Amino acid sequence: MAGKGGLIKLDLGVLSSEQQEKLRQFKIKTRIDNENYLRSHPEVKLLMGDFMRKVLLKRPANLHEFAADHFTNPNLHATIGSRVEGNCGME
Repeated sequence: MAGKGGLIKLDLGVLSSEQQEKLRQFKIKTRIDNENYLRSHPEVKLLMGDFMRKVLLKRPANLHEFAADHFTNPNLHATIGSRVEGNCGME
């Protein structure tokens, strides 16, 4: 059953206390793992930032096609690679 904004209302009684705790620990571990991955790969931040900047500047009518063109650009690797090298002191 969808609630306001299309979100499904959570039924907290579905999981036992032990299952809820395991889920909470899994979520924490996943967030830590994701953060570690992103910190060790600064190119992800550059890739996404570059894409978002271009989307907001160009406001394409067909976002799927625009994204496909952007991420299959044969020069993308060189462009992002040079920016990673130029931003070695990034977070």
